Amino acid sequence: MQLPDSKDLQAAAQRLAGVAHRTPVLRSRMADAASGAQLFFKCENLQRGGAFKFRGAYNAIAALPAASRAAGVVTYSSGNHAQAIALSASLLGAPACIVMPSDAPAAKLAATRGYGGEVVLYDRFRDDREAIGRQLARDRGLTLIPPYDHADVIAGAGTAALELFEEVGQLDVLLVCLGGGGLTAGSTLAAAAMSPRCAVWGVEPAAGNDGQQSLAAGRVIKIDVPQTLADGAQTQRLGDLNFAIIRQRAAGIVTVSDAALISAMRFFAERMKMVVEPTGALAAAAAFTGAVPLAGRRVGVIVSGGNVDLTRFAGLIAQPAPDASDSRSAVRA
Repeated sequence: MQLPDSKDLQAAAQRLAGVAHRTPVLRSRMADAASGAQLFFKCENLQRGGAFKFRGAYNAIAALPAASRAAGVVTYSSGNHAQAIALSASLLGAPACIVMPSDAPAAKLAATRGYGGEVVLYDRFRDDREAIGRQLARDRGLTLIPPYDHADVIAGAGTAALELFEEVGQLDVLLVCLGGGGLTAGSTLAAAAMSPRCAVWGVEPAAGNDGQQSLAAGRVIKIDVPQTLADGAQTQRLGDLNFAIIRQRAAGIVTVSDAALISAMRFFAERMKMVVEPTGALAAAAAFTGAVPLAGRRVGVIVSGGNVDLTRFAGLIAQPAPDASDSRSAVRA
């Protein structure tokens, strides 16, 4: 696959028009005071399917030839892309098979099945989900749509940042959660087109800094499955397309601790009345902990998702306030 560009981003925006929610951009005086910046929160936790992943999934399936759509699609995902593929496939009349880890949040498993997806479970610590997905594609004649290493998925994901720039104009910094790299890569494409001086930073959990390691090494580094609350960022490596774009266009990658994620989730719940999952809080946690210098700047923060089991959510935010400043580091592109 060729790297996507601004034309692919615009094509994705056209496919998603009237289908994806144009999610709100919210402000908070408390957030501005905590960060010393003007923060603009793009609330993809309010997107269809509960996360930005709907954008890339729908765009990728909609771009398929009609015969391929009718035959069906397969993917692998810990949850948000799974739900997005299941929902998008149902809207476009395509069968969907989703390979999900057996320890995926119960809410994400239930939602994926509820959208009509066939779920195939695997052990994330022993099995190779990519190999399972490829085998299912061969055996059933399905089209494999991976969760991030795919040009149409990247372009679709980038429409979230595109909308943010359209609404608020030029930004100095854009903070984006980083797992496999689809949202970060797509966001850099949007920034290049709409706000060329904007520095786009990917934000990883400290326990899973494969992106940082990859930038430092100049090649994609694979790590063991990270132990982190951010289940959507428990990826072992960046996608090849994603890494190529991030290495070329991103300002760098920073990390935040799980404690910082809990603090950010609590802030969203208490001050902004929003449910945000741990992965969805990565970018905000970077803003609140000073992982990237933001003083006096206009800063976009993509809140990537809100799919979290409510019992788990309540337990996390009920914990005593942790020290959120630990395990913080940065690597520039």
